[in-house]
Amino acid sequence: MVGKSLLLLTSFGFAGLVSCEGKTPISSLPSSGSLVSLMEEESEMKGKVAIDDIEFIVSLEENEAGKEFAEILREGSLTLSFRDYGGFEKVGELGRTLTRSDERMTTRPGDIVLYQGDQVVLFYGSNTWSYTMLGHVENLENWVETLGSGDVSATFSLAEQGGER
Repeated sequence: MVGKSLLLLTSFGFAGLVSCEGKTPISSLPSSGSLVSLMEEESEMKGKVAIDDIEFIVSLEENEAGKEFAEILREGSLTLSFRDYGGFEKVGELGRTLTRSDERMTTRPGDIVLYQGDQVVLFYGSNTWSYTMLGHVENLENWVETLGSGDVSATFSLAEQGGER
């Protein structure tokens, strides 16, 4: 981040940075626009997934695929059909390819991963394989019951800024 010697003055309407020690020239500080961009990049991306009118908050991963997925959701909500697979996951076709950064991992309930670049997988069980992490459901209460035993439809959207996060 910018450093401990700098203060962000917002409570009095200032949208800039001031040096506490007088050592950092104002001209070398980021403009307020780039500061906002820096703060947005470093804040955790939040999304939602709704299944059968039950909404779950999702922390989106800070990787290329997570950012690309968030970009898709900025265009509007995305509804995908998921089929049950193996008794531990639901798999849905994304209809486009995202950047892969596959790593061998053991998933856990609530993980949302990208498989082969173009499939979204919702985990309600566990599996060890190479995936690209997209995010994780924060509130797992009723997650397994909501996904059920058959096929489901899930709608993804971004969480509103300043609202439920």
